Amino acid sequence: MKPFIYAIGDVHGKYDLFEKLVKEYDPLLHQLVLIGDLNDRGSKTKECFLLGMGLVKETGAIYLRGNHEEYFLDFLKEPEDWYEPYLRNGGKETIESLLHTGATEEYSPTEIAMMIRSRYSELIDFLCERPLYYEWKNYIFVHAGVDLSKKDWHQTSPHDFIWIREAFHEGENQTGKTIVFGHTITPMLHGDMETTDLWKKDQKIGIDGGAVFGGSMHGVIFNEKGIVQDIEYQNNEGPWQGI
Repeated sequence: MKPFIYAIGDVHGKYDLFEKLVKEYDPLLHQLVLIGDLNDRGSKTKECFLLGMGLVKETGAIYLRGNHEEYFLDFLKEPEDWYEPYLRNGGKETIESLLHTGATEEYSPTEIAMMIRSRYSELIDFLCERPLYYEWKNYIFVHAGVDLSKKDWHQTSPHDFIWIREAFHEGENQTGKTIVFGHTITPMLHGDMETTDLWKKDQKIGIDGGAVFGGSMHGVIFNEKGIVQDIEYQNNEGPWQGI
């Protein structure tokens, strides 16, 4: 077992920041954990997906399923039903990254899904296999959180592992473990819609600094005692956009 975990927060197509954080990764020392949501909203989903898949296959990284990976897979299964909600939640950028600019205007949802399935079958199979959480020593790494009302957090539903918000943030953590998560941006958790620092409360650590919205992306190194280093890269392409 490696002595450190290196966890990277939600990427959302921000390949430039993702690539910078990956350069800090030492596969000999770090177990890399990608917290999920590599796709949607940002312009370079294809590059982020392929880098994430490569890190898993080449270095043994852990890539957790986020709700946006789930959105993408749901769209591919039922394109006509999921097309509009998927586009509203950043799917247009993913479709155009995987195909080409203007693809959403040129083709029907069914045609788009067929082309993506045809061209990216390996990637789709890979995304379908992503785990919902990763345990390491006294830590739980998960995309959104766990159901703290359960006596055993392992009984959390697949939906809650990738979607839960307030019930987890406000619930009492009696798991005996520190829970590291993304999904909800830290400016929202801090309550000011400005602070992109890590959010820490009740042995819960939120690491999604809202990079795609003009915030930051975190790469956090842990040992068994706590945080060793927080590497934070700001999105300097524009001002904070809110949600």
